[in-house]
Amino acid sequence: MYQRILVATDGSALSTTAVNSAIELAAAVGAELVALYVVPRYPVSYFEGGISIPVQDIAIAERQWSEMGQAVVDAVELQARAKGVKARAAVMQSDLIAESIMAAVLKHECDLVVMASHGRKGIKRVLLGSETQHVLTHSTVPVLVLR
Repeated sequence: MYQRILVATDGSALSTTAVNSAIELAAAVGAELVALYVVPRYPVSYFEGGISIPVQDIAIAERQWSEMGQAVVDAVELQARAKGVKARAAVMQSDLIAESIMAAVLKHECDLVVMASHGRKGIKRVLLGSETQHVLTHSTVPVLVLR
């Protein structure tokens, strides 16, 4: 059925649902799992004309976020391997979360994406956006969304 499943996670409780389901599905169909964490870049443009933040401080913050992301996907990889699922961890750095997820699908040759959604509606969805909706609309492979 599926050969390689990509699960997008941010380490939150909500994404843990997606991770657990992706591991169970991968175990059931004998698929490999790719755990992806997308690290955002430091929002320098928000501070233009305001506070001047030293470049080294921005680099430190981005490195800490990358290390946190790596820890999250490493934990997913260990959890999957404990269930007998072949797994690998991937971390990407970008402000374009949905595009990064779709790029990872191509890079790792995945045939299913598993991700969580907050299920926001109305003005909250407009203001906060929906990475899941973007992936659903533009993905070239099936997307399993969990809430």
